[in-house]
Amino acid sequence: MGVVGDLCAEVRLPRMLKVKQHFDREHIEPEDIPPAVAAQLSRPELGDPIKPGKRYAITCGSRGVANAAVITKSIAAFIKSRGGLPFAVPAMGSHGGASAEGQKALLAGYGVTEEFIGCPILSSMETVLIGGSGPGPGGKSYGVRIDKNAAEADGIIVAGRIKPHTDFHGPYESGIMKMMAIGLGKREGADVCHQNGFGYMAEMVPLFGKTIITYAPVVLGFGILENAYGQTCKFAALRPDEIEAEEPALLEEARSHLPLIPFDSADVLVVDRIGKDISGDGMDPNITGPSPCSPWVTGGIKADRTAVLDLTEETHGAALGIGAAHTITRRLFNKIDYEATYVNAVTSRGIDFVRIPCILENDREAVQLALRTCIGGDPARPRIVRIADSLHTEVFMISEAMEEEARIKGLEILEGPAPWPFDTNGNLW
Repeated sequence: MGVVGDLCAEVRLPRMLKVKQHFDREHIEPEDIPPAVAAQLSRPELGDPIKPGKRYAITCGSRGVANAAVITKSIAAFIKSRGGLPFAVPAMGSHGGASAEGQKALLAGYGVTEEFIGCPILSSMETVLIGGSGPGPGGKSYGVRIDKNAAEADGIIVAGRIKPHTDFHGPYESGIMKMMAIGLGKREGADVCHQNGFGYMAEMVPLFGKTIITYAPVVLGFGILENAYGQTCKFAALRPDEIEAEEPALLEEARSHLPLIPFDSADVLVVDRIGKDISGDGMDPNITGPSPCSPWVTGGIKADRTAVLDLTEETHGAALGIGAAHTITRRLFNKIDYEATYVNAVTSRGIDFVRIPCILENDREAVQLALRTCIGGDPARPRIVRIADSLHTEVFMISEAMEEEARIKGLEILEGPAPWPFDTNGNLW
């Protein structure tokens, strides 16, 4: 054991309790998704945007949207039922290593394959300029680009999950406007939209989105909302002229479903895993709290130190978000694909998110070093919260010093207090 290991060994970790909070469970069962999608798309007030013999592009994002394959298949089936010819396009900016093959592979990882959805997937990084925006930051106008295949379709159905963004707040965050502005923009369009940094994204997203509505063949927006358990809970089909007015209210509804950690602060937040399938930032700062990487986000727990222990398999080595951690494990570090990680950071200008934190040999040392370097607090009764990831906070762990507060907040105590279950190598799994 080296000097750092010796310093970590001096830190006594408190016993932990497993607790449970309860969120609204209302959702749409997977088998009920096809008729629910058809019902939304068939609403009389939407008109009849699908014409026989015409080609329609359906956007598919890179996030881990619940039931993404079934939803896409259902939209395609509706188009075919009206005599239209559907195809899907990856709408994910620079994700998937900014390659056509990588983006199609990401969709396949979510079950979105041509065989399942019943229509072609046209994946390309080629974009076309569709028009110029109005004045944006500093009075500057921008050339707005979108996916070439989508631009050449007779119509585009912009399908996307609406939820609070991880790096900025505004009337339009993650959702239909952003799917158009950045998702359909591919690497080139996303790069332009991000060039002023996240401090201006609340202005840039609708600026680009409204330009696309004006100049591209958008026929419908299809908003997807999820509950705090990551389950599909609502669909909202919107005419192009309704998107600007109605998406902000859907965003606020989505914000009410965030799976928040019900504590204001902690000394250490331990996150078992991060990944692009969990959040665009690996872990959602709306849940895990803002950091120097995400200064424009408010809300979430305020932790003095954050320890991250692993990457998800589904993130394929993309480790955006490690820069918001203070300590990580050797296991996580060895899984990083720097090409996939850096291309996303470069496009979004979020290079702080890919800075390497302190690397520790195992889970125990990652938590111990984080706790040892806390400023303030009570060393004898440290406040530690451990979550699986920022999507799953129904059941999580807290240190015994937080038990009374947990009971006051109405949390259910499931187990403990008990020691950390480290194995002989100092790991939790």
